Amino acid sequence: MKTNITLKLDADLLREARILAAEQGSSISALLAEQLDALIRDRKAFDKARRRSLGRLRFGLDLRWTPPKSRDELYER
Repeated sequence: MKTNITLKLDADLLREARILAAEQGSSISALLAEQLDALIRDRKAFDKARRRSLGRLRFGLDLRWTPPKSRDELYER
């Protein structure tokens, strides 16, 4: 379902938007819809990556490191 919206744009901005849309063979409405869709997709991808990263940080990384058993073992050469 599509819904109409109303925007207030500066006259110069509207003129540039018309030119840009015409160069792309599109309407201003389609141009704006495409840009909004791209912004939303990027935001969702960022949020998903952020949640995934925070989940990994919660559990940490297994570095398979064990501390030395004694001070002598630590400085063993």
